[in-house]
Amino acid sequence: MAESNPRDGYFSMGQNTLKVPVQLFADNRKKICQSLKNTPTAPAGSVILLQGGGDQGVCEGDSSDVGPIFRQESYFHWCFGVLEPDFYGAIDVATGRSILYQPRLSEDYAIIMGHIPTPEEVRERYRVDEVRYVDEMPDHLRSVAGATVPTLLLLEGPNTDSGKMTRPAAFDGMSEYASDRKILHHQMAECRVTKTPLELDVLRYASKITSLAHMHVMRTIKPGMQEYQAEATFLHHVYFHGGARHVCYNCIAASGRSAAVLHYGHAGAPNDQTVRDGDMLLFDFGAEYCCYCSDVTCSYPANGKFTDKQKIVYNAVLRANRAVLAACKPGVVWSDMHLLANRIVLEDLTAAGVLTGSVDEMMAVNLGGRMFQPHGLGHFMGCDVHDVGGYLEGNPERSSLPGLRSLRTARVLAAGQVLTIEPGCYFVDFLIDRALADPELSRFIVEDRINEYRGTGGVRIEDDVIITETGTELMSIVPRTVEEIEGWMAGDDSFMAHWK
Repeated sequence: MAESNPRDGYFSMGQNTLKVPVQLFADNRKKICQSLKNTPTAPAGSVILLQGGGDQGVCEGDSSDVGPIFRQESYFHWCFGVLEPDFYGAIDVATGRSILYQPRLSEDYAIIMGHIPTPEEVRERYRVDEVRYVDEMPDHLRSVAGATVPTLLLLEGPNTDSGKMTRPAAFDGMSEYASDRKILHHQMAECRVTKTPLELDVLRYASKITSLAHMHVMRTIKPGMQEYQAEATFLHHVYFHGGARHVCYNCIAASGRSAAVLHYGHAGAPNDQTVRDGDMLLFDFGAEYCCYCSDVTCSYPANGKFTDKQKIVYNAVLRANRAVLAACKPGVVWSDMHLLANRIVLEDLTAAGVLTGSVDEMMAVNLGGRMFQPHGLGHFMGCDVHDVGGYLEGNPERSSLPGLRSLRTARVLAAGQVLTIEPGCYFVDFLIDRALADPELSRFIVEDRINEYRGTGGVRIEDDVIITETGTELMSIVPRTVEEIEGWMAGDDSFMAHWK
């Protein structure tokens, strides 16, 4: 029989990969139970009931029996760390007692998929209090809250990024139980906003292996290669050296004008262009380890040497990135950081003669969001790359302004939050044309200078940070200055001292 994973209380992919204690998930269960105990509207006998993710086909509507490698639903993973599909999980809020319900599989399943773990083996693997089969759940749930008749707290609520709803647990016989669909989602999403020390360790590791893989791509990419070869190099590196079987999102391996497409790399633009000498590259990649994410973007010239024009844009975005990194701390409003980044890019473009006039007046008409950075500054990150909790009730609402409306949160920063800082500057033809046709914006634009940048794509510099009690901790460590990038791409290994 193959070794189980998790084993002996730890998830690990072996070799030199991180050992993640399953205590991480016990701590999360304790956290949500305490939150619910502090919630006056939580009924007596409350039992959290979650339904894990299920296997699926290749795409919606697919009828084949082959699908992608299963990845657990994030709320369920946050509570239990279960790797396999089709589980349920219950937690008695009063005592914290945890129960997993595993699917009862036929003996023939073992022929195709290997050993079927027993309930005792599952209990040992995930260190919960009890394991039963799913078909026992309708009757067994009656006893979870002791003598009290349980009220099932179900997870139902919106993801404010995707617009999708979470799936509340459902099973035959559920109508016999009292249930509540209003309390759990807000409380659990809020618990996921701030990370525990054990969660932060996994996020640091995911950012580390992503950073090192980015550096390998930076060292090996050459003009004449295809964009997908950079993607393939990254995927190999994080899996072979870091144990990351999954990435958090489709790799964005954009060269030249493709770098102005914010989510390039999708099915209709599958990283299939030729990297050309003189192109700026924008590579946005993120490895996932134990269902915890990273999200790092590096921008640099394909040939390893910045032109003067490329330096203007790159250094503007880098200065914005570092200014936000220095300014972030508990109590700071995230939307203010977005505006700070916009202001710095506008200042530098004005100093370079691409824009003209008052930066204050440019900010008043939102020139940055309407022309150069049509996305938000960054987002929460955790078990989802665009993690939950951005616009929960009781927090600042989403803006309606271009750029700002794309912010995935406008919350006040607090210690323990993990975010990306990702200012950008892009040259999108239709945004340039629209701005030139709008007197409110065109008065700031030096048309012949802006036209020099058409077709050059754009720059994004994205880092992963932890908000600490006094400021930030930078998790993504890659060459960032022009000098660091050019040195690393030319074979100078001195930057590796940052990882010693």
